[in-house]
Amino acid sequence: MPDTTAQPAGVPASGTVHWIGAGLSTGSGLAALCDAADRVRLWHRTEERAAQSLESLGLTGRAEPRAYTLPALTAELAPGDVVVSMLPAPEHAGLLAACVSRGAHFACSSYVSEAVLDQVPAARAAGVVVLTEAGLDPGIDHLFAQGLIARAREEIGVDTAAEVSLTSYCGGIPAVPNDFRYRFSWAPAGVLNALRSPARYIEAGAETTAPRPWEVTRPHLVDGEQFEVYPNRDSLPFVDQYGLPPAWKPQTFIRGTLRLDGWLDAWQPVFEELRHGDDQRIAALAQELAARYPTTDADRDRVVLAVSLDVRADPDHTWSGRYLLDLEGDAEESAMARCVSRTLALGVRRILAGDLPPGLSRAAETPERSEEWLVDLGREGIAFRRK
Repeated sequence: MPDTTAQPAGVPASGTVHWIGAGLSTGSGLAALCDAADRVRLWHRTEERAAQSLESLGLTGRAEPRAYTLPALTAELAPGDVVVSMLPAPEHAGLLAACVSRGAHFACSSYVSEAVLDQVPAARAAGVVVLTEAGLDPGIDHLFAQGLIARAREEIGVDTAAEVSLTSYCGGIPAVPNDFRYRFSWAPAGVLNALRSPARYIEAGAETTAPRPWEVTRPHLVDGEQFEVYPNRDSLPFVDQYGLPPAWKPQTFIRGTLRLDGWLDAWQPVFEELRHGDDQRIAALAQELAARYPTTDADRDRVVLAVSLDVRADPDHTWSGRYLLDLEGDAEESAMARCVSRTLALGVRRILAGDLPPGLSRAAETPERSEEWLVDLGREGIAFRRK
């Protein structure tokens, strides 16, 4: 939840943005920041790689290529700069520490880690914004959930006892189904390690843990199309983060992953490796899968995000709502890169405008702010439907 105590003065934005990394999720959001910021620097493994990425994005001359190391970045940071991390989550803490020391703001699309949370008090005291969970999942999914809950609160009433079912499933999948029933839209090692992490959620009104999330995969119908879904990470903290009224008892509360129908069968050999392999074997498996199922320029991806809320106070007093985002990539940009980078760029523009307070922020802190973000995302070309 947002800070409610007196805020220290924020460091005014300088107008300079440092975008760190140019992987699969870097897309037109970077171009949007080239329009909004006074100066943009793209940091990649080498200056040559950064220049090549800018060329492929049609941004040559609009952003400055840089070779990334943390000391090199730190040396160029000035008060009020904004650092946008597209690096793996374990590297965020080091970046944030550099930002706090230099009075620069920080933004990423990832979940808040404990290592980042530990630095939030120092960031807030220094007047630094720490924007997290501002991508697709997490990010747009939060906006959808907040929007649905706000409407249900108005209809049902926050003090009315009710039973609640909320499901939020998101997946990056191939636009044209393949035998593997999947297309890697982020690092294979990250995909495999996510599957190795237990999932905690609410089902039949009780807290439930799945040690191996894929083992509780089930069919799920979205707009008449059959998919497969499974829970991931820990859904329970989001009961409070989404502002579910205390009088509402969650019967189902699951945040999870969506896959093409047939994924469970196609991935059985992978699951056997996950059951028995050690860290070294899983790292090797990630490289094997990346080589066996490469992402090529001819591939087209598809992103499906389906968030549903059902609230039942009594048989005559119910409310149901759905948000659906179903987007295909094109020759210019993948759907995943569009959703992640444009949402993140929207948050960075808010930092540049001085609209976010020092300390921790997420894409969806309040229903009002969620609605603002959704309106802006619609203008950015991220199409979705609400029922």
